[in-house]
Amino acid sequence: MIIAVDFDGTIVEHKYPAIGEEIPFATDTLKMLIREHHKLILWSVREGKLLDEAVEWCRQRGVEFYAVNRDYPEETINNNQHFSRKLKADVFIDDRNLGGLPDWGTIYRMITHHKTWNHLITEASYGGSNHHRPKKKHWWQF
Repeated sequence: MIIAVDFDGTIVEHKYPAIGEEIPFATDTLKMLIREHHKLILWSVREGKLLDEAVEWCRQRGVEFYAVNRDYPEETINNNQHFSRKLKADVFIDDRNLGGLPDWGTIYRMITHHKTWNHLITEASYGGSNHHRPKKKHWWQF
């Protein structure tokens, strides 16, 4: 799976242009996803020196990205006529996500177990994955 991951507010607390404290379990989760052969792309508004600092911060903690702000490492404007900052990823992990950023344990579970928010809410509401939502009654049933 190709996973695009934001930096500020997602991997670290939002202190841009400085680098904030790590959000608990962010780098540990990213390393587990890499070990499971997911391709991680750092997807950040950072550019130049600020981007280099973010990449190095992650590298020092054992997180090596497949690509940074591009679909694949070799991608440039010259070798891709349709070069765009819009990535082709299966999943985007971002603090600006509708509903906010779940904790990293939930993110890992969603990715590795192919769960959606709806799955997780249903499980929480009905006591786990072994329970099923009650069937809706038709309007004519009392």
